[in-house]
Amino acid sequence: MAYDLLLSIIEQFGYAALFLVLCLGLIGLPIPNETVVMTGGALAAAGVLSPLPAFLMTFLGICSAMSFGYSFGRFSGAKLSNWFRSKKNISKFLARSEELSEKYGGYAISISLCLPFLRHATPYVMGLNKMKYGRFALFAYPSAFVWTATYFILGSLLGDQVQDFANLITNYGTWLLVGLAAVAAGYIIFRFQKAKNEKNKIERPL
Repeated sequence: MAYDLLLSIIEQFGYAALFLVLCLGLIGLPIPNETVVMTGGALAAAGVLSPLPAFLMTFLGICSAMSFGYSFGRFSGAKLSNWFRSKKNISKFLARSEELSEKYGGYAISISLCLPFLRHATPYVMGLNKMKYGRFALFAYPSAFVWTATYFILGSLLGDQVQDFANLITNYGTWLLVGLAAVAAGYIIFRFQKAKNEKNKIERPL
């Protein structure tokens, strides 16, 4: 299984495995990015890895994969682009990435991080569209930091349950993320409203 394969690679290569596996995801290594980052968090929480190096390797791994995709699109020729578009499985992701780009601009990079396959296709499309590197970096790297931190912390909380949760993400992906976001938003609104009501009670004259 992907989780067992990942643990085997980490056992052999240590911290570097977190970086390398995220890079190799570009060529189809069958380990979802979410599983890699959560596993890093779980191993850090268990004391097997030190938290800072483990987080840094996962963050840099995500950034390097996005940067490679962008550079590949920016500097590859039209012939290669046309070849990609001639492949049915690849062209549909490129088309979806272009739709996101047209609708959300640079924010499409942030959105695509939450969507398997599109997280690889969208940086390529941004490069293909000649987005300036500075603008790409402005959207890509802060988003990668937030995304990595979210799953790293989640992994540290889940511990041995990382594999089960990773399977849920693989099977239900977007719906699970939407549900978690809705729960988080609801909690934030509840806390804000509660704090506001308490403040009003204090300020209200007797």
